[in-house]
Amino acid sequence: MRGARAVLPLPLPLPLPLLLLLLLLLLSLPALSPAGASQRSGGSRSVSRVCVEKSLIFRSNTPYSTDIVSDPGGRDPLFCVQLDDTKLNYFQQPQDIKESDFVEFLEKYGRHSFLAPSQVQPSFSAFYRAGDPILIYYDSSSVLSMLRQPVKMGASGLCVDGNPAGFLDSKSTSCTRIFANLSKSCMTDPALDAASYYHDFTVLKVPINDTVMPSMKVNVTAVSPPGAPHMKDNTCANVVSEVIYEIEYSGTSGIQSVSVQFKVSNISVNSGSFLQQHFTMHFWTRTLSRMLPRSGNPGYNTGAPLLIANSGAMQHVSFFCFCQMSILRSESDGSCSQFLRHRVQFGRNMRTGCKISLSPTLEDSNCSYIQQKLYKAFQGMNRTEAFAITGSAHSTQAEEWMNILIQNCSVQAVNCTSCCMVPVTLEIQILWTKVGLLSNPQAQVLGTRHFYQCQPLKFLNMSMVPVTTVVTFTDMTDWPEPPRGQPQMHWKLPFDIFFPFKVALNVERTYRGDLAGYLLLILIMSSIFCF
Repeated sequence: MRGARAVLPLPLPLPLPLLLLLLLLLLSLPALSPAGASQRSGGSRSVSRVCVEKSLIFRSNTPYSTDIVSDPGGRDPLFCVQLDDTKLNYFQQPQDIKESDFVEFLEKYGRHSFLAPSQVQPSFSAFYRAGDPILIYYDSSSVLSMLRQPVKMGASGLCVDGNPAGFLDSKSTSCTRIFANLSKSCMTDPALDAASYYHDFTVLKVPINDTVMPSMKVNVTAVSPPGAPHMKDNTCANVVSEVIYEIEYSGTSGIQSVSVQFKVSNISVNSGSFLQQHFTMHFWTRTLSRMLPRSGNPGYNTGAPLLIANSGAMQHVSFFCFCQMSILRSESDGSCSQFLRHRVQFGRNMRTGCKISLSPTLEDSNCSYIQQKLYKAFQGMNRTEAFAITGSAHSTQAEEWMNILIQNCSVQAVNCTSCCMVPVTLEIQILWTKVGLLSNPQAQVLGTRHFYQCQPLKFLNMSMVPVTTVVTFTDMTDWPEPPRGQPQMHWKLPFDIFFPFKVALNVERTYRGDLAGYLLLILIMSSIFCF
């Protein structure tokens, strides 16, 4: 019997349409990657796996998908369980953005912007705080801006106009401007024109984020505004050299009034075409306790500022401004500073000296004008008319203030037709005393006098006038009689050394006379009764 041989049946040929269908199915099946993540065109699906060594697993009974992943380090393969976490492959549901949340999301997710930071509209509080920029509003262009106070920059001290003025920041600054073409800058540079410091804008009482209402605007009042700059005989005239803002405020109610004063000068083209400008911001209020700190309670403390006011206290009216007494101060070149002044400290004598410049202009050739200029230089921005008797004087208590005695000079000079009597020395004389207990004395001012001393001045021959200011404190304390350590006997002899003996003798004589009278009376009465 021949050996039987198994014959394998040959596969039957498949129809062509069925073959094409199987091929498409195979191509559509996803192929597993070595990492266990299914590959897709354009990226891979993220998976979350928990893996252990395969040798620790004998049988898997987890309902999740499992996979065997080879260890890249060549050790035993890993048995991994793939968790079902659909959040890994889908974006989070977007949030609903409201109008109120738009800016918050923009700041949180935003990146760089084509807008400069200064172009972004800032937000302000309901009232000004100390140091906040003061807002101004240009009516013609409806532009909101800030009040500026130029400062110097660098070693050359050139002016930088972008510095904002801070609320309640009373200070003075100075800087220098250099002109390449003074003939052109004289009439085109707004920094030289006084009108640019008050015209066409208003100051806002309080910061405003919305529409600017007319009731929130405060006009800037110019005190004796000068004319516009102009060229005359190779000189630029009416150039602003000093700007002084006086700003009245009232707590959270904001700014109440604004005034500005100017000083002008002339610049010659041949003088190097540079100008030094000064800018001053002075804030004041009608309430003393908000403006100045106490100088004592109640008496003055040694070294504390002397409180003054520039309105009559004897007329029982409200004071216009509460300040601290100050005197002239010299610059490094010996000239009198127009802004910086020495503060008078209670109980400390002072003496200062400097020179006041008299520019050779037509107005300065007037004797009366020179006198007023020197008087104003001695007085400063705030003319002193009253002083506080104690260091804790209040504005509503008129009895705590007294007027200052002022003795000016004679107007006419003696034996000099071309001279002008001008004040060159101011002596501030202050009388004070100590009151109260010896263990706790309180210092108070009894009186103050401003005594001006003058001398004739030939103003046509002088451009600088030396002036002197002296402050003297005179103690008028009336001390009580000092107590003695031990009581002492006071010996006093009578005018007649025999006076004690005379008194004794008179007493004895009177006694004898009375005794004789009594005996005589007894004898008379006895004789009557006997008979």
